[in-house]
Amino acid sequence: MLAWASLLTTLWLERTIHHNLWSSWYALGVTMLWLGLLPNTFYMISDFVHIQEISRVDLLYDVVMFTSFIFNGVFLGFLSLYIIHRELAKRMANQTATTCIGIIILLCSFAIYIGRELRWNTWDVLTNPSSLLFDVSDRVLNPREHPQAFTTTISFFILLTTLYAVMWHIAKLGRSNPTQAKGK
Repeated sequence: MLAWASLLTTLWLERTIHHNLWSSWYALGVTMLWLGLLPNTFYMISDFVHIQEISRVDLLYDVVMFTSFIFNGVFLGFLSLYIIHRELAKRMANQTATTCIGIIILLCSFAIYIGRELRWNTWDVLTNPSSLLFDVSDRVLNPREHPQAFTTTISFFILLTTLYAVMWHIAKLGRSNPTQAKGK
């Protein structure tokens, strides 16, 4: 459900920036909402840890179910990221847009660490911002004391970046050969 919320927010943001400047307060607010929801789509990858907790007889069934939900959630996240990447590329140099996407993926990777290891949720930004800020700033200011933060963040960054790069290039192939994509 949160993956769909991210995509719907992306479509809302896309419509908003077509009618307003992206720098308007309204568009920036929708952007912040999108940034808050996006990590949930990729966080689902870390849910594979729950398979070991399940005491079902049919482990293969559980793996298939987990994978289907995770695949769909991650796909929706990449679709959301792709739409924003296209919008950024319309407004800035391609390399700058790609760098922005890389930063967003890095933030999502850190958010996965915050959610999985520190057990913070998206809504904690609103309900408990000071404690969340303390935990985050402690990891950023004292990285040597929290090596798991670095390991988890970099691992997810590499995974998400390589998967997104593949998706971006597949989409690019589809855009460059529209007649072949239609079967002509």
